[in-house]
Amino acid sequence: MEFFRYKSALNFMGKSKIAIAFSITLVLLSYAILAVKGFNYGIDFAGGTIVQVKYDKEAPIDKIRERLQGNKLFDNASITEFGSPNEIVIRMKTTTGSVTQDIGDVTREALKGTGNFEIRRVDIVGPKVGSELREKGIMSMLLAIAGILIYVAFRFEWRFAVASIVALIHDVSIASGFVALFGIDVNLDVLAALLTLLGYSLNDTIIVFDRIREGIVTSKKTTSLQEIINESITRTLSRTTLTSLTTFFVIFTLFMFGGEIIHPFAFTMLIGIVIGTYSSIFVASPILLWFGFDVKKYHEKLAEKAKREAEKNRMREQFESGVM
Repeated sequence: MEFFRYKSALNFMGKSKIAIAFSITLVLLSYAILAVKGFNYGIDFAGGTIVQVKYDKEAPIDKIRERLQGNKLFDNASITEFGSPNEIVIRMKTTTGSVTQDIGDVTREALKGTGNFEIRRVDIVGPKVGSELREKGIMSMLLAIAGILIYVAFRFEWRFAVASIVALIHDVSIASGFVALFGIDVNLDVLAALLTLLGYSLNDTIIVFDRIREGIVTSKKTTSLQEIINESITRTLSRTTLTSLTTFFVIFTLFMFGGEIIHPFAFTMLIGIVIGTYSSIFVASPILLWFGFDVKKYHEKLAEKAKREAEKNRMREQFESGVM
């Protein structure tokens, strides 16, 4: 489906210097935010306890805080609304050390007299388990990036691989900066969103790279790489726009109506979709251009490869016919 129709290719690479400057600024700001604020780790990575409580009417947060103050188990507990005024979440950085002590029963006893309520969820993660999950999460990100580097280098060549990895690091850095800026709890959902973002952004980049490679093969030797990239991006613009918009609307629906549980994942993906679409055009492609990819040499390489293949076929035919 052709959403956009153009008589000539748009000059995307003519704006590449401005785009790269904008990207560098965003990445540096993201790193500055991460250095100053850091991640707000959820219990998945930091360890602790979460108790979700639902009231039949608006939760009396002040009264709840007053009731919990007398219990050492709830020292420094954070009490916040969870999606609606009727629901709250009690977050504690400690876990109960007794296997016979049910934190749900303790909470139920402590909140007696605050109204009609039910304990909807109790999540407990020990600090050691949280630390292991955090380390494994970082390792999974690094392994994913390494695997992508090998895949793209094998499918295309090293210039394409490096350009795609730089774009992925760009996307993850900016998405992480937004997560830190808005104080989103970094848990397994956010990690899943970042890993999904890697795949989404790479898919968009590979589509553009496929068109660029196709353009290089079919172009004349005198055609510049910049013209080929502009033509390739213009050809994929309809596909990129439709894919990004449909994905964005689905994730936006989850963000608005999916509830607090899905909120961190949806928020991270919303930022990632916008940044990933942008980077496939204005980050990965300009880096490929700056590497000095020589179209003429690539044609000569293809001609040499075709010549060797033709020679192998000729020798195979001679061998099969008994003529050597």
